[in-house]
Amino acid sequence: MARSSDPLIGVGPALRKARERRGITIEEVSRDTKLAPDQLRALEDESFDEMLGEAHVRGALGTYARYLGLDPAKVGRAYSERSEDLELTPPPAKMGTIERAIAAARIRDNQRFLQIAALAVILMAIVFGLLSRSHGTPPPAALGTATPSTVPLDQRVEAVVVASAKLDVTVTADGVTQVWHMAKGESRTATAQQTLVLHLGAGGLAQVTVNGRDLGMPGRAGTPWERTFDAATTPWVTPSASVSPGTSGSPGVSGSAGVPSSAVSTP
Repeated sequence: MARSSDPLIGVGPALRKARERRGITIEEVSRDTKLAPDQLRALEDESFDEMLGEAHVRGALGTYARYLGLDPAKVGRAYSERSEDLELTPPPAKMGTIERAIAAARIRDNQRFLQIAALAVILMAIVFGLLSRSHGTPPPAALGTATPSTVPLDQRVEAVVVASAKLDVTVTADGVTQVWHMAKGESRTATAQQTLVLHLGAGGLAQVTVNGRDLGMPGRAGTPWERTFDAATTPWVTPSASVSPGTSGSPGVSGSAGVPSSAVSTP
């Protein structure tokens, strides 16, 4: 059964005071909370025995308190303890000159704090950027240029040997030696960047052309023939494209068993 309204415990007056400070009527509260106007008046008058029992009183008190911006738990405790000296936190009312000044000062303090915090963040970003720049990746190293070869691209010695009979030819290109066992009609080409040595096992059995210059069939029949050609002192007479084709071989030599690539160019 609901408690008697005598003596007053302060809950009702606190609710009425909060409503009046908000400037709203009983009818407006009833419309918003769905509590009957008679129930609201009973709460404000603390006529709890006119309501439908203890549970209903507590529920209505909680609804009314939340609507007015009061603490429902505090209102409920006051009702339970039948406190005669209830102090409820009133809802915000219109602020006077002093209150407005205090609130404005707080707002200014908050703004000043935000400005200082923003400035600190900016300074930290600047310092971090300077540190990152000073410890950044080093500039790319300058690419070194390759040392040009001391031998001109067009400075080489090239010999074409065409056997008119079975013949052994020894070729030494830039210090690398290889022996050709040539058949009749076979043609081979040797190239050196610096020095080329041709040795025919028998003279008069091969047509020799060096840097486009036709040497004919050098040597005498039955007598070995040898000649050394230097790239720096052996001029070209015709382009190397006029060299007679031979069977495929290693770079620098055409034929079935040419001089290896190491003989073509020297360091």
